[in-house]
Amino acid sequence: MSVEESEADPAPLELIEGEVQPEWIDYNGHMNVAYYVLAFDQAYDAFLDWLGMGQAFREQTGDSTFSAELHIRYLRELTQGEPYRITGQVLGSDAKRIHLFLQMYSRRSGELAATLEGMNLYVDLSVRKVAPMPDNIMAVLAELQVAHDKLPRPPEAGRGIAMPPPKDPAGGGS
Repeated sequence: MSVEESEADPAPLELIEGEVQPEWIDYNGHMNVAYYVLAFDQAYDAFLDWLGMGQAFREQTGDSTFSAELHIRYLRELTQGEPYRITGQVLGSDAKRIHLFLQMYSRRSGELAATLEGMNLYVDLSVRKVAPMPDNIMAVLAELQVAHDKLPRPPEAGRGIAMPPPKDPAGGGS
C-alpha cells in the first residue's frame, strides 16, 4: 500500500501472511508464545521495509530501531498449519519514537488471534543512542499518521497488566 492509498482509504497496513509451522507448536498443541513474537517481529520488519528503513537503510545510514516496550495479548489459539495475516496501525510517532499496533488474524476464520502494541526507538547504531529520524522518514510517517488517525483506536491499545483488587474477606461493605 502506498501513502496515497492510505490517505484515500484509511486502513491498517497489510504487512505479512504466514502459516503456523510444525516446530512452533508447544506441548499444549497450539502455537507457542515465542513464535507469536517471531511472527510479530517479521511483521515489524515488513513495516520498516514499507517505511524505507529496511536492511539497505541500516547499511547506508548506520541507524535502526530498537523495541523499548511490548505488550502482547493472546486472544485465540492458532494451531499447526493455520494460515494467519498481520496488519499494522501507527498510533503515534515523533522524531525518535514509533508507537505501532499489530493485529494477527486467522486467515481461516478471520478471527483476531493476538495483538502486539509496541514502542520503538530510532537509534544511531554508531553510538547506540536514541536519535532523531531523517526528515524523509518523518514525512512518510506523518502522511501515514494522518491516514491512521482516521481509524478507530484498537480497544486493546494502552492496556496495562494488573491483578484485580483483593475482595474484602468479610464480604461486607461500609
